[in-house]
Amino acid sequence: MATEEQLSKGFEAERPRLIRIAARILNDPHAAEDAVQQAWLRLSGTPGPIDSLPAWLTTVTSRICLDQLRARTPVPTDAVDPGGTAPDPADDVALADAVGIALQVVLDRLTPAERVSLVLHDSFGFDFPLIASMLDTSPAAARKLASRARAKVAPPAREDALADWEVVDAFLAAAREGRFGQLLDLLAPDVVIDADAAAVVMGTPARISGDVEVATFFNGAAQTAFPAFVGERPGAAWIHRGEARVAFDFTIERGRVTRLTFRAEEAVLAGVRRRAGAAARD
Repeated sequence: MATEEQLSKGFEAERPRLIRIAARILNDPHAAEDAVQQAWLRLSGTPGPIDSLPAWLTTVTSRICLDQLRARTPVPTDAVDPGGTAPDPADDVALADAVGIALQVVLDRLTPAERVSLVLHDSFGFDFPLIASMLDTSPAAARKLASRARAKVAPPAREDALADWEVVDAFLAAAREGRFGQLLDLLAPDVVIDADAAAVVMGTPARISGDVEVATFFNGAAQTAFPAFVGERPGAAWIHRGEARVAFDFTIERGRVTRLTFRAEEAVLAGVRRRAGAAARD
């Protein structure tokens, strides 16, 4: 049996991954921290041996997140019945107020079980038998939950997608107002922040990877960024005393931000042009 010190070290090694999972499921970094802390409390109180600590922690954290989602506003939902399997009891509660402003997709009746299935499978690569064990249902039911959720959140056809400048403006608005869930909706799962050498000297991070990490960095930030053209692309810039000091160079694909590069080289800043859009807070 592992000692308390071994469990503690194992938990700390898994903590970043668990927070990513919880934050993606709950759309709330603070709630994610609480969920992972609850997982630690359950771990420290577990008397028996644990065969696989990462799997155990993933299961417990996901179930804690599911319980939190199920505690939100309940509404009637359709039961899941793939090929005669029993309905999933988690389908009795819907995830409220999950609207992605960037994609303009209303997650109208996405249940907690659907959200857990979709996030764990599509974002983190868990197989359906494992997801089914977390949800106390069958693999077929877990697969159907993910499929149904995926259909609800599928991005619109390209001709109906938001223009790149609309994505940038929605991103800035969500960042300023601390709308963490909407920031996640605007970001590709593998989004990357990087910076040129001049921007790093100005204090920007050299690199941040992953949608949860990027959303956390921008949550409540970008207060002094204004909409701009960076070259010919819609982006933003940080202005100080009337001068652009750092440009936010966005790469957008299918209505989501896949890369954001901070640029502060003089040649780049010389080409920054302010554009109409969400006003900056100077």
